[in-house]
Amino acid sequence: MLRLLFALLAMLGGAGVAHADELRPGYLELTQLTPVTWRMTWKAPLRTGLVSRAAPIAPENCKADAGTREMTSTGLLVIRTLTCAGNLAGRSVSVAGLDATVTDVLVRVAPLGLPVQTSRLTPNNRVFNIAKKADRWEVARTYFVIGVEHIVFGFDHLFFVLALVLLLQRGWIVAQAVTAFTVSHSITLVGTTLGFLGLPQRPVESIIALSIVFLAVEIVKSGDGTQRLSQRIPWVVAFLFGLLHGFGFAGALKEIGLPQGEVPMALLTFNLGVEAGQLAIVIAALAVLALIRRVHPTSLRPVTLGVTYLIGITASYWFIERTLV
Repeated sequence: MLRLLFALLAMLGGAGVAHADELRPGYLELTQLTPVTWRMTWKAPLRTGLVSRAAPIAPENCKADAGTREMTSTGLLVIRTLTCAGNLAGRSVSVAGLDATVTDVLVRVAPLGLPVQTSRLTPNNRVFNIAKKADRWEVARTYFVIGVEHIVFGFDHLFFVLALVLLLQRGWIVAQAVTAFTVSHSITLVGTTLGFLGLPQRPVESIIALSIVFLAVEIVKSGDGTQRLSQRIPWVVAFLFGLLHGFGFAGALKEIGLPQGEVPMALLTFNLGVEAGQLAIVIAALAVLALIRRVHPTSLRPVTLGVTYLIGITASYWFIERTLV
């Protein structure tokens, strides 16, 4: 069982090194400018396959101009003007080549004077049919899923929460620390998204990686019998580092884009999705630790150290990569 566990952890570590916090969806937006013209915005993040393999397909009653194409530090940005015969209700929008990529695409359609429609395209669901009447809960569902995926597949945030569990291991203490982490990253997420706060994204991502290394060191040194700082006041440490992770969440949201007119709903459901993913990680990690403690208690410390070294080495790689590149 232990060999299988370490094999799975090695696979997770390899995936973390490859993607870190890069598993972000593409973004396709159609915004109506006049009764016959629309602006089509296409954002394809780097390291996802969207840049080289995928391309948006406009509704069949629209013709696109040449537009502009720009490579930014985070990916490809394409903006085109569509001239459409009639409205888009009942028409479809899709992304070619989506089945060959490693991420999904968030779609937003904003007609003049009508509710915004949003959806999520996946390799198994590559076409979005524009409805005559928008579902008011589309934004909530879409951004909730994005929030869950960002914590579960954004490996730096996942590793930080997992390291907290490995360090504290007791349910009530873990709950206090995770609550403090939740409150603090919510503050900076909302403040940054609404324009009240701001830090350069690259240094923030480097310090996020360093926060994981700090927790890994604390776990390793906790074996000498003395309580570490993060064990004496875990909620304070979690709160301070949560402020930084909130800037990271906000950076991801900025790249994805927030639907104008539905910012409060999108922000709320994204944060709820993050918390749902975070809670799932905590429950799963505590369950595994409880199982090891019951079945083979002498293996608890070796397993904890093995996972910790994996987390620490991966986070150190991220810190060097984000600092030097």
